Amino acid sequence: MADERLVMQPIGIIRTPFLEQKGTPIQPSESGSTLGVVHVDPPYREALADLDGFERIWLLFCFDRSKPWQPRVVPYRDVMPRGLFATRAPSRPNAIGLSVVKLLSVSHDQLEVQGVDMLDGTPILDIKPYVPEFDAFPQSRAGWLDESQTRRQRADPRFQG
Repeated sequence: MADERLVMQPIGIIRTPFLEQKGTPIQPSESGSTLGVVHVDPPYREALADLDGFERIWLLFCFDRSKPWQPRVVPYRDVMPRGLFATRAPSRPNAIGLSVVKLLSVSHDQLEVQGVDMLDGTPILDIKPYVPEFDAFPQSRAGWLDESQTRRQRADPRFQG
């Protein structure tokens, strides 16, 4: 399996006010009321049916403008290097990101969303409904983040490619 290649086709793009990594929220929860619009490509538009009943959705996307990955990084909310897989740093081996956003409206070819943390023009790979029963574990431990004193909310250019 390690020698096989996986090919993913974007299903659309997201339009946001963020043109560069510096100053972009580091997580959707830090974005507040920032709006974005997901434009869905024609072959995937029918798949938007029934999505309008959900308050939140997962957007899976490609970090298409990040630096190549490193096994250890200094994450935004810390000052010491951490193993990449113990962080949410955008420089990933497969450049896949995920964000939960509030779904404001659904039309035949686009979604209006709130709480975006992606750069303008980011390729969207998939959309899934957020289901609190399946997706929320509020009592979970958060590793080194439980001890972190850093509360950074906006990105700097450290991971920008």
